[in-house]
Amino acid sequence: MTARPVTIASESLKKRLRDPEFRREWERTALARAVGLRLVEYRADNGLSQSALARKLQMQQPAIARLEAGDHNPSVDTLTRLSQGLGIDFHIDITPEHVEVQLTA
Repeated sequence: MTARPVTIASESLKKRLRDPEFRREWERTALARAVGLRLVEYRADNGLSQSALARKLQMQQPAIARLEAGDHNPSVDTLTRLSQGLGIDFHIDITPEHVEVQLTA
């Protein structure tokens, strides 16, 4: 039964991506979404709360919440802190046509 909501969300996203303005924003925030998802995965894999992750990274919990929301692209300083604190590699390829993000642990 879990496949149905995912299918509906996928179809909804496909429809919304036809809108040029929505597509631009979706592409602009690709890095933010990738980082947010990776932080949520890291916390789940390590049994950490947002507060515990914030302490590990010497950050505040609201900053972790904002990163996990994936609405705003993190700064290079923030990516550096995450990489060094969590052992995550960030590989970002930016060209005029696209932004590609690869994250590895």
